Amino acid sequence: MDGGIEQNPAYGTARTFFIYVRLERIHNKRSFDPLYCADRAETLVTSRLKYLDRRTSLSTVAAAWKRLPWWVEPMTVVTVLTAFGIYSLVIVILFRGTYNEYVSPFYSPPVGRPDWLPWFITAPMFVLWIPLGFRATCYYYRKAYYRAFFWDPPACQSKAQQLDRPWAQSQESYKGERALFVLNNVHRYFLYASLVVVAFLWYDTILTFFPDGSFAIRVGSLIWLANVILISAYTFSCHSLRHLIGGKMDCYSCVKGGNARRKLYNGVSRLNLRHPQWAWLSLFSLLITDVYMRLIQHGVIPDITLLG
Repeated sequence: MDGGIEQNPAYGTARTFFIYVRLERIHNKRSFDPLYCADRAETLVTSRLKYLDRRTSLSTVAAAWKRLPWWVEPMTVVTVLTAFGIYSLVIVILFRGTYNEYVSPFYSPPVGRPDWLPWFITAPMFVLWIPLGFRATCYYYRKAYYRAFFWDPPACQSKAQQLDRPWAQSQESYKGERALFVLNNVHRYFLYASLVVVAFLWYDTILTFFPDGSFAIRVGSLIWLANVILISAYTFSCHSLRHLIGGKMDCYSCVKGGNARRKLYNGVSRLNLRHPQWAWLSLFSLLITDVYMRLIQHGVIPDITLLG
């Protein structure tokens, strides 16, 4: 795609065409992000892209990560997701999530529980299926657990592609997701429900700054705020939300409010470039927030008041 000034009927004006070209260049650059395909990035990236990479130099940790064997990433994903899943299940079933002026992010929003249910079915389970389904059907997480748990394929490196994996589908035989995995197609509906959960999380965040009806800033409230910001970034960088806002539009100038939708679409697109990072950061922030609240609950650490 060149940057000519020709009219593009799909975007209405030459000005929006230039914006589209610029956005596509961003997508082309980020498609070689090492979080997506590290080894392919090394083999396919152009000298110009390498120059840009030098300008935005990778951190020491990221550079060291790229030098590790290809199997380290899928094994790390298996370890982290399995540990997080076990931790979440244990605390939801066996421990309380409301303490002092806080509520665990795993228990928000609070819902009632009928007394006739078995003991292992707790109130948070009536809500947790929403964020769990949202992450399980997420486009990035699907790539992560396909590679990590099913090794299909485990990585982009040629050695990984040449593994003897009779259960894996070749490019020629792939016909889409089958059996249980066809449920991944309902990802957009999990998104709609997750937006409601995020709204409740923001409400709970505001409450943490008013513990006794008066404004106060504490370490716990700041951790809650950081957590909900990361969760919001992950939710609002979703590919389905990007499509809902403007990805399905063929002509922005042909609909009412098209210019606003185009700007919003471009903004979500830029946020979407970091979707894998938001996915992992929000996962760890959930864990850190819950652990911090439980340490306060058991008197291990105090909740330091910074203001108020």
